[in-house]
Amino acid sequence: MPSVIGLLEERERAARQRVEILQAELREAEAVCERLVIARQTVAEVLAEPRTSEEAPSAVVVGAGPVRVASAVSGSVVPAWREGLGPDSLAPDYQRLMEALADRGGEVMDCRQLAAALGLEVVAAKVEGVRSKVKRLAARGWLAEERPGMFSLPAGRAGGS
Repeated sequence: MPSVIGLLEERERAARQRVEILQAELREAEAVCERLVIARQTVAEVLAEPRTSEEAPSAVVVGAGPVRVASAVSGSVVPAWREGLGPDSLAPDYQRLMEALADRGGEVMDCRQLAAALGLEVVAAKVEGVRSKVKRLAARGWLAEERPGMFSLPAGRAGGS
């Protein structure tokens, strides 16, 4: 018959092995998480930098015939707001957001309200799309973020220009 001390020592060894395995998995998960944070920060920095026309990338298109170079289709670039620059210089989606806020006469709105004002279904995917656009507009000076997540046209620009 095994001793109680022997049984406890066996269980302790098994528990220590399990702890070592879990600690190794945790170190691996933390390393993956750290790489993802760095990648996200790098992408955010790159997207925040203004691009000039000579920096425009080109894409190589390989088809049945010879290889040809075509211009890459870039995402909507939101220029920094400056005096004399109107909403018509923005992509249509951004113009619609500006119009929705202008229609409310300077009222502060959150992303769910903006999504509804645009006629979008108020679900997480649509609201997050609106959030990314209004955050970009606020970062470039087109909108004011009154409180976290609450957006309006800056004072003096209630007409949307």
